[in-house]
Amino acid sequence: MMFDNESLEIYLEIAGTVTQAELPACREQGRLGDYAVAYRIFRNKQGGGFGDPDKHPYAWAAIVYVDGLPLRINSARGDCREWSTLDRIGQWMVDNGFRYWWTRNDLEYVESPLPADTFEAAAGVAVGAVVEEADSVVEAGPGIAVEADPYGG
Repeated sequence: MMFDNESLEIYLEIAGTVTQAELPACREQGRLGDYAVAYRIFRNKQGGGFGDPDKHPYAWAAIVYVDGLPLRINSARGDCREWSTLDRIGQWMVDNGFRYWWTRNDLEYVESPLPADTFEAAAGVAVGAVVEEADSVVEAGPGIAVEADPYGG
């Protein structure tokens, strides 16, 4: 499916916008969700110092959840806030109190997806699948030990 920015927002069910300046109040009121989403968009701004839009047609935008609704981050001027790299949007997420976020890219086509049978060869191999009890410790995999369920579940 081919998107433009408007149809992508409909597909992602973005319900509206919020500015960065509004985030602290939303967080204080307990209305801001725990995670955000970095998603790929077609670049709207010509500035930003990352050159020719023909060579760099994409940017990253952010969705945050306020009152459970996905809202796009806008600049103070009302435009979609854009970042040129995942490193930059990731730093913005950290600076704004998000400890984790999702990343999605619905725009760039992957020319060589994994073959359909990629994981079938490994299906018969059960690394760490055998669970052995040794007193109260269960071996869940190579070097991974967890305590057994005290309730027998």
